[in-house]
Amino acid sequence: MLASKIEPFIKRYEEINSLLSDPNITTNIKRMTDLSKEQSDITPLVEKGREYIDVLKQISENKELYDDNELGDLAREELKTLEPKREELEEEIKLLFIPKDPNDNKNIYVEIRAGTGGDEAGIFVGDLFKAYCRYAELKGWKVEIMSSSENSAGGYREVIALIKGADVYSRLKYEGGAHRVQRVPDTESQGRIHTSAITVAVMPEIDDIEVDINPSDLKIDVYRSGGNGGQSVNTTDSAVRITHIPTGISVAMQDEKSQHKNKDKAMKILKARIYDAELAEQTSQNSATRKSQVGSGDRSERIRTYNYPQNRITDHRVGLTLYRLNEIMEGGLFDEIVDPSIAHFQSESVKAAGL
Repeated sequence: MLASKIEPFIKRYEEINSLLSDPNITTNIKRMTDLSKEQSDITPLVEKGREYIDVLKQISENKELYDDNELGDLAREELKTLEPKREELEEEIKLLFIPKDPNDNKNIYVEIRAGTGGDEAGIFVGDLFKAYCRYAELKGWKVEIMSSSENSAGGYREVIALIKGADVYSRLKYEGGAHRVQRVPDTESQGRIHTSAITVAVMPEIDDIEVDINPSDLKIDVYRSGGNGGQSVNTTDSAVRITHIPTGISVAMQDEKSQHKNKDKAMKILKARIYDAELAEQTSQNSATRKSQVGSGDRSERIRTYNYPQNRITDHRVGLTLYRLNEIMEGGLFDEIVDPSIAHFQSESVKAAGL
């Protein structure tokens, strides 16, 4: 019974209240801080839990009066309100039981790369990146391009961006995977629909203390920047490639004219990639149920199809199809495809927790 799962949290909340007023505790700053944080973490569950237990009590009392000649009608009317309230609270509490993802409040690095489909794939990299930028603007987030590599058709071989703002990771963490696009390219004279694919990786921005990298494990190469960097870029060894030898993970950066700035950016992305790889390794070692609730982490997993001729967008994980592709890609309706993904994985987490 759900109420029995709530009771220990209420008991612990009350215990913390007592501890926080204990003179032996109030002089211990670290202990006070730890207790206050623990109390803050369980407060939403305790508040909803108390409300739920009260509703259960009211339901029980009204059921006892169900056949009462004088109060039966009133009891039945109240039950019509209380039963839906009970169901609503149960769903809210189940979500509160799910352990909070420690990365949910972090900024993210988004890496979008062209896959199969040649120039058309590169063009769609740009289109999806623009959609994320519009969505970010509506959410009040900030977007900083860390690195980009253009193709000859006006698209990108790759874009890496840092998106900063409240709850960015929690909103976009399920965007990772293969995104397939179906449409008629501008260069197609016969009007044939082409299918292309790109990959998206979403990684939380990592603090230095979260990833400890031994400098001796790094191989740092500097070289002359290429591409459309201008004369001042191309005549100095400003580009940097950093390779983490134990994992083989490598990051190359050449967008900045300063070698120091390129190295700083490359290190930040390298740490995020190493952290992301560690998370993927932890996930692969857990059960299939755990994998299903967090996503496989496999960037080759096809998660979404964008069909432009039919104005259709389909999320294959959720089984959701919407015929508002153009509006969603404009950013204004992006929540319509993001929210169901979040709800799906939350539901999987609830099932995995046996609630």
